[in-house]
Amino acid sequence: MTSNEHPHTPAWFDISTPDAPRARRFYQEMFGWPVNVIDETYALVGDDHGRPAGGIGHAGPGSPYTGFVAYFRVDDVDAALASAEKLGGTRVMEPTDTPTGRIAAFADPDGNPVGLLSS
Repeated sequence: MTSNEHPHTPAWFDISTPDAPRARRFYQEMFGWPVNVIDETYALVGDDHGRPAGGIGHAGPGSPYTGFVAYFRVDDVDAALASAEKLGGTRVMEPTDTPTGRIAAFADPDGNPVGLLSS
């Protein structure tokens, strides 16, 4: 980390939508993102070097959020989620292990969804 980098900058993004194929086409055409479809519900989108930088997924009835969510890197997802709740946030997605790390999400006091990610 350089002296200009802050440890809690966005590390991942997720776009959750009721029509994932349409969203994948839109963002692929809009920004030229390479898209790697994992299954019918989720696709990874990457940078110019093919590294995944985020994902586009299907938001069904049980989805914790819809829309664009930035995920911030933290040392401990569970501890950060507990801290968010103490500060007035509301848990919207329980901590879950994924191939990219442990994730969770909360809504801030204004209802904005925020993601957490740890390695």
